Amino acid sequence: MIIQELIKNQVTGNKVVLYMKGTPDFPQCGFSANAIGILRACGVSDPYTVNVLEHPELRQGIKEYASWPTIPQLYVNGEFVGGSDIMVEMYQSGELKKLLEKTTA
Repeated sequence: MIIQELIKNQVTGNKVVLYMKGTPDFPQCGFSANAIGILRACGVSDPYTVNVLEHPELRQGIKEYASWPTIPQLYVNGEFVGGSDIMVEMYQSGELKKLLEKTTA
């Protein structure tokens, strides 16, 4: 499956990957805006992002890849972290910042 191989290469080839609606400068939904804001608050200035609105095959493919039905989706060091709600919880507890700090260590 070509799309699944592309996704695997994206999530394993970049330390921090966010599949989102829109771009970091122009998010197209509140959840994506929240996700990019959280990453920035954690010190991630330039995550690898994929605008699923420009790539419908990726939009569906990423849901299947992680068995997670919603966008945005965050991957750190090749591992699925979660969506917006999980990012909020992890950010509030400090767990996300610790996880992200390991990517620069």
